[in-house]
Amino acid sequence: MYTCDLHTHSIASPDGSLQLSDYRSMLDKQKLDYIAITDHDTIDFAVEAQAALGARIIVGEEISTTEGELIGLYLTEAVPPQLSAAEAVRAIKQQGGLVYVPHPFETVRKGLTEQALAAIAHSVDIVEIYNGRALQKRGGQAESWATGRHLPGAASSDAHGKHGWGRTYSVVDRVPTVDTLPQLLGAARFVHRWPGIVGLLYPKFNRLRGGTRRG
Repeated sequence: MYTCDLHTHSIASPDGSLQLSDYRSMLDKQKLDYIAITDHDTIDFAVEAQAALGARIIVGEEISTTEGELIGLYLTEAVPPQLSAAEAVRAIKQQGGLVYVPHPFETVRKGLTEQALAAIAHSVDIVEIYNGRALQKRGGQAESWATGRHLPGAASSDAHGKHGWGRTYSVVDRVPTVDTLPQLLGAARFVHRWPGIVGLLYPKFNRLRGGTRRG
């Protein structure tokens, strides 16, 4: 069995504080087997981390579209922000990536609306039905939307720091790849536990202190 977290934020995100040493420690301690680094509008840190830590790091990006946030997984190039959701989907697919919908229907964290999702539904690969930092409890709505369209769900931490990380993830029965991940998630087991108040509020803490700098 393999544990997968498909939504995390490093120091390359303005509100993230996970460093390369944190990713290395999580993998070395076998708390997670595969981790996607999905920084806001950049893949630079994810590419560096994959080069250092290997294929267990998945290069991703949380893209700021004009209609809300959308994640691309298994990327080779960054997708620019401020595209429409449909344009971002095309950019992800053109490089062979997977379209992952984070925290749909949430308004506090810029989730895609039902109308925006309907326009790209035919191109969505994975829907986040459990978010480790969920504030508005839209997971049930997300699961119903995914089930109604025969799309796999996922549980991911949305971790922005190390405290509470490793408490929300998906468990699949084979090594995930860009070709197999959606199918594996269709039969996955999900673990979803509260990350604690610090884990919940990391983005605010990180922004207040101006982000965590490398070094």
